[in-house]
Order: sequence, then C-alpha cells, then structure tokens
Amino acid sequence: MNASSEPVFHPIIPPHILDKLATSDDPLMHEPARRTLEHDSTIRHRRLVAPTGGGPASTSPAGSDSPNRVIFDARHLHTLPGHEIRTEAAAPGKDAAANRAYNALGATFDFYLKVYGRHSLDGAGLPLNASVHYGQGYGNAFWDGEQMIFGDGDGHVFRDFTNCIDVIGHELTHGVTQHTAKLEYYGQPGALNESVSDVFGSLIKQYSLGQTADQADWLIGVDLLGPDFDGALRSLKAPGTAYDDPHLGKDPQPATMDDFVKTPRDNGGVHINSGIPNRAFYLVASALGGHAWERAGKIWYGTLTGGNLASDASFATFARQTAATARNLFGDGDETQAVLKAWAQVGVPCS
Repeated sequence: MNASSEPVFHPIIPPHILDKLATSDDPLMHEPARRTLEHDSTIRHRRLVAPTGGGPASTSPAGSDSPNRVIFDARHLHTLPGHEIRTEAAAPGKDAAANRAYNALGATFDFYLKVYGRHSLDGAGLPLNASVHYGQGYGNAFWDGEQMIFGDGDGHVFRDFTNCIDVIGHELTHGVTQHTAKLEYYGQPGALNESVSDVFGSLIKQYSLGQTADQADWLIGVDLLGPDFDGALRSLKAPGTAYDDPHLGKDPQPATMDDFVKTPRDNGGVHINSGIPNRAFYLVASALGGHAWERAGKIWYGTLTGGNLASDASFATFARQTAATARNLFGDGDETQAVLKAWAQVGVPCS
C-alpha cells in the first residue's frame, strides 16, 4: 500500500467494540452504535476515494513555543469544521467540551515541545484545530489528517470524547506519525501506528499528572466509558484485560506474538494487535522506572522520528530500530538491555 496515498481516518473506538454494541437488544446501545458504524464506514470510503493530504500549511511562526489553537462547534452536523467558538489566548467560554478540547490540545503541544523539543505535530508549528459536537450522539473521535473531531458520545456507553487527555493525545500523535514515519495503516505497520499513539497518549496523561511509571494506570480511555461500565479501551500493562463486559465484549488484544490475531477487519486488526508493541513499551518503561517519557519515551520518539523507520515496518523491524536507538542514545547499558528483554518477552525478535 502506498503510504503517500493512505486515507487518513484514525478513530479511537475500534470496530470490534461498536460491532458488539450494535448486536445488543437494548436500543440505547445498538442504535447509536449502528449510526456510528455507518458513519465511520462512509468516512473510510470517502477517504479511500479522495484521501486527505499532509495537512494544512502552518500559519504559526516557525519554531513557535506557543500553540495556535482554534476550536469549532460542528453543531451536531457532519459539516467541518463548523462554527468558530474559541481561538488562541481567548478566555474560556461556556462550552465545556470546547474548553476541554482547547486545554488538551495545549497539553499535547506542551508535552512534545518541552519533552522532545518538537514544535507541534509537524515540528514546524502546525495549527491545532478541533471540532466538538460532531454528529448526533456520535460515538467516536478521530484525527482526519488536518484536525481533531470529537463526538459527544451517546451519554450511556460513551461519555463526551473530550473527557480524556490520553484519548486526545493518542489521536494527535497520529498527526506526528503522519509527518514523520508515515506508518501505513494496515497489518503490522498499522498496529504500530496505533501502538505509538497509545504510548504517547499514555505518556501525555502521565506527564500532565506528574506520574512515574509505577504510579501510572497504563490505561487508555478510562474516563470515557459511561457509569454502568467498568474498565477502559486498552491496557498497555496487560493487553486483553481492559474490559470484560456482556455489552462491550471482552478485550481481544494479545500481549505476545503467540496470540497474534489474523483478521481482515479493522485494517488487519490494527487496534487489536497493537497490544503486542504496547506491552513491549510498558515493560521497558517499568524496568527503567522514573518518568517514562524520559528514557523509554525518548527511545520510542527517536525511533518514530529518526528517519530510519520504513512506512511498512513490521514489529521485528520496529523492535530492531528501538534497540538501535537505545544504543545511540544510551550505549549498551540498562536502557538497551531493557528494550532487548521487553521485545523478547512479547515474542518479537530484535536481531
């Protein structure tokens, strides 16, 4: 698949969760899930026919240390971006979702700038635009190659999608990948694409809370599910355990290559098999301790942005590149040994 012609649609809620909800006898669950699935299918088809380009040209000063955010209200329509309701440096308005989106975009910008010296998603001050209140009870959020789009959720299974900074950090990191490694969104490179977003989404949450690796929950979307549901969307620490619910199903993520899932659904299981590299990162971060963004995150970031990672990279290729990056950054000490051990534990060869 040609990376330059990749359609850009990276939803946080994978099809297998919506598929399960769509089969429920309860209309409170199946009706919004079916609407979301139908709309997501329409978006995928539209982007396959006319894929999004590399994003809008930056209007921020090159290397700016401040974000350039604009928040729009889609007014429950599917027309983007919608009505402008908040711009950079404006005071908070009455729309709580807009304020949450604005703050999380800023937190993500600050993380990449202060931790890795990266000026926005493209490294050159790309404006951060987002639309809230997209569709009627839309049960997803996604990065479309140019901006963030947030549904309100149905209020039962899913809360408002601006509630979770890790979800927003995850989606915006797809923009970083888009402007760096350009990992294809299918099969193993697609699962790596999703995993990288989970990794940095979790790190952005940890950074905002000042947490060390042993203090973090390593969950994605723990505040997204409604009050009648326990768990989260994914667990980096223990893939396959994020949720187990009669309505949502059971988390299908594998933790090792022994359980790698072969499926044509969801672009070859990109949201499922991402559990394997997710677990590898957690093992590295846990072994090294401290703030995970400082060493483990630096290795993953260097691998993603270093220019040596092919767009069709397999898990094994990514593993070798992380080991090489660790050696380049830290020598053959604890960091490199932690990387080699972690990939071995999930069954991915580093050599």
